Amino acid sequence: MTTSELQLQLNNLDASLFNHTPFYCEENVYFLCKKLCSSQIADAQGSDLFVVFISNDNKQIPLWHQKASHRADGVILWDYHVICVQRKKDGGTHLVWDLDSSLPFPCPLATYVSETIRPSFQLFSEFQRFFRVVYAPLFLRHFASDRRHMKDSEGNWTAQPPPYEPIVAEDGSVHNLNEYMEIRAADVLTDLPPELTSAVFGQKHGVVIGEAHLEELFSQIP
Repeated sequence: MTTSELQLQLNNLDASLFNHTPFYCEENVYFLCKKLCSSQIADAQGSDLFVVFISNDNKQIPLWHQKASHRADGVILWDYHVICVQRKKDGGTHLVWDLDSSLPFPCPLATYVSETIRPSFQLFSEFQRFFRVVYAPLFLRHFASDRRHMKDSEGNWTAQPPPYEPIVAEDGSVHNLNEYMEIRAADVLTDLPPELTSAVFGQKHGVVIGEAHLEELFSQIP
């Protein structure tokens, strides 16, 4: 095990140990999952990790405690955001890994929900947050992005891309980010049926739930 891997095992993790390119949260989370697995912080296959895309029909989602914000409360309006949730068995505290958050890293899921999502804060319907929960092993095999969404109509970058090559899926796909980030109210499950957990593990694009069910879903996953 390398020195950097040992550092990752410390209780107070430094987010700078992970790849992070501003405005490329889906790629940041992709490599975060891989590093958690290789560093033995997560299961080697990522079986305890879930990638969560947050967005809505209008692509306007307010999240608090975000480093990119210029406000004291850290609120920012993202078009979409991506985080990793690590499920802890036997009553352990589920953890959120968000490289763009100013909260502790990682952060307990309950704290992240109350402080970043703030479900008690009354929002207009167009700002409701929906969550696509994808099983990390499936995400790591199938996800691909050629970063086309980060170019303007003239082909110029709207934000400087990461220095490494774009992510290509195992099947050779070069871009399917839209299949994950497009989240519509019509896709949101209004309740959590017993078969939902098997759908999380079996469906390439996971399941879509509302903010009221996020913690409940992870409490039901075996």
